[in-house]
Amino acid sequence: MAAVEAMAMGSSIGPVDAEEETRSRVSEGPEEGEIVGDEAVVVASSEHLKSSAAAAVAAAPQPHPLEYSWTFWFDNPSAKAKQADWGNSISAIYTLATVEEFWSVYNHIHKPSKLATGAGLHLFKYKIQPKWEDPICANGGRWTISVPRGKADTHWLYTLLAMIGEQFDCGEEICGAVIDVRPKLEKIAIWTKNASNEAAQLSIGRQWKEFLDYNDTIGFVVHMFCCLHFQEDAKKHGRSTTAKNRYSI
Repeated sequence: MAAVEAMAMGSSIGPVDAEEETRSRVSEGPEEGEIVGDEAVVVASSEHLKSSAAAAVAAAPQPHPLEYSWTFWFDNPSAKAKQADWGNSISAIYTLATVEEFWSVYNHIHKPSKLATGAGLHLFKYKIQPKWEDPICANGGRWTISVPRGKADTHWLYTLLAMIGEQFDCGEEICGAVIDVRPKLEKIAIWTKNASNEAAQLSIGRQWKEFLDYNDTIGFVVHMFCCLHFQEDAKKHGRSTTAKNRYSI
């Protein structure tokens, strides 16, 4: 609960600057030669300053741990053209475990509106790779919303906060979220573990729309219908290669 309350305070929460906190607290003590009442109080030694500094650091606010550790990933558009296999252009940026670490990373990476066309950002639970082939993702799917180019920053942030702040009733079903930047729009998706768990998928989709105040219909697509093998097989047998929604809200 403390972590959720801290998330609600927004970007004003960042990593604690222990050194500045220390200077502030030490400066509140008496200056050398300062008159306090009828006596002159002298800060006699560096040992006193050291002990004051140590006390200030110890009294600094404690970090707010998250329920899960999460990893930011970046999909580099310039690397995609050089890679033969999909997914090889994705690299991990940082794994975080506290509210303060989240804001520290989030505030130092580009927002979606500043990313180049073809780029992507991912935030996935630790040890889950943002790939369909990952064993935890393989039997899952994704909910997706589309936003005009340059307008997705707030939706992206609210999606991340809802995920890491455990605001979803079926949050254990969530693998992570991704935003893909296209020429005219940006697509945000939440990836889940088990596409056949209809109740959980519908709960996640409904709550996500509520969190974002998003009114358009969204669809849930199973990952296996998007993979290259399925696409090639569909073409071979003259079937449509367009992935159909399993669920819609």
